Amino acid sequence: MNFIDKVEVSVAAGDGGNGRMSFRQEKFVSKGGPDGGDGGKGGDVVLVASRNQNTLARFRFQKDLQAQPGGAGDKQRKHGRNGEDLLVDVPVGTVAFRADGTVVADLAEDGMQVVIAKGGRGGFGNAHFVSSVRQAPKFAEKGEQGETYMARLELKMIADVGLVGLPNAGKSTLLARTSNARPEIADYPFTTLTPNLGMVTVDKDHSLLVADIPGLIEGASAGKGLGHEFLRHIERTAVILHLIDAYDEDVTKAYQTVRDELKSYDAALLERPEIVALTKVEGLDEEIVDDLMQQLRRVIAHDTPLYAISAQAGAGLKNLLYAVQNAVTQVREQTAAAAEAEVLEEALPVHTLARSDKDWAVTKQEDGSFLVQGTAIEGFAARTNFDNEEAVQRIRDILKRQGIMPELVRQGIQPDAAIYIGQFGPVRY
Repeated sequence: MNFIDKVEVSVAAGDGGNGRMSFRQEKFVSKGGPDGGDGGKGGDVVLVASRNQNTLARFRFQKDLQAQPGGAGDKQRKHGRNGEDLLVDVPVGTVAFRADGTVVADLAEDGMQVVIAKGGRGGFGNAHFVSSVRQAPKFAEKGEQGETYMARLELKMIADVGLVGLPNAGKSTLLARTSNARPEIADYPFTTLTPNLGMVTVDKDHSLLVADIPGLIEGASAGKGLGHEFLRHIERTAVILHLIDAYDEDVTKAYQTVRDELKSYDAALLERPEIVALTKVEGLDEEIVDDLMQQLRRVIAHDTPLYAISAQAGAGLKNLLYAVQNAVTQVREQTAAAAEAEVLEEALPVHTLARSDKDWAVTKQEDGSFLVQGTAIEGFAARTNFDNEEAVQRIRDILKRQGIMPELVRQGIQPDAAIYIGQFGPVRY
């Protein structure tokens, strides 16, 4: 299966079912009372994080994520069926965005579920509107439309360790030697074709999830080579393991090139704990290895651990893995402590300004009509059948109860002027 880590999909929650307008028809009863049932709720679109998924490739062919609509209400006050939610499995680490870049879901843990589009509410049947002043309502609500929009899904691998380095630095060889991963390698320029995850066993009590990020080349953060497409996968790793090929002409330049690309992509990555390993030291004289290590020590931070290893021969791997395990443990403990402190801070009483009850706005248009906007009132309008005069009269009553009619009068509304509620209407004054 091809590795796909960014796709665009159409998301559509189910529409709510229409309410039913009907009256009882019984033997020996010439005219029964209203008995129209309510419509069912539309299904939600729900993303589910799953460790069994490791790519977004399925969405190359499944572009439409659509939940079931709710069923219409029926006679005898029968409620319409609710539409089934659409549960969509995605890899752990998937982030869903709206077209404007707003994050609607960030699935960081296995089994996590997030509703990314809510189904529409079912409309009330006419039996719902019976009252002392309205004993035989001849209208019912329409079902509310479900949320629809274009979404972008991006996969950002969540791993303990991110392997970085120039092409041919030995990342894939190290991952293959220490884990169950079998990376696919290009013939030239010796770079991993796709990010790979591998579970590395440190000892009987510890293991690490390691992500092999494709080889970075100079200019990767600007879109050159594979690097720009896959740099996002290092954003969530706890520790960066930076490999340097002992056979590079200039090991210090190799180190700095990758660091510069990480900085260009996201400067915060330079603050991530780093461990550096000089690779492929098998067959090299001890004096040469010592010289290369001294060169690297002059350019890396004094507190950054530095190791010489050979993945091919297995030399130095045990000490390296223990150092990585300790670094990951420290990061995870610090992250957990910070999260706990954040929860405690949120639990403290905080003075906030009271929310205004006026959650609507009225605007006079150039043609003399009026535009009413507000979440609640637009919700009522969306469920109104404007071809039914009784239903329109109900909207007028709601405008009065919410204090909108007095505001229309204050702004000089004239008889028979058109009132639009969001995109719905008109209602004649």
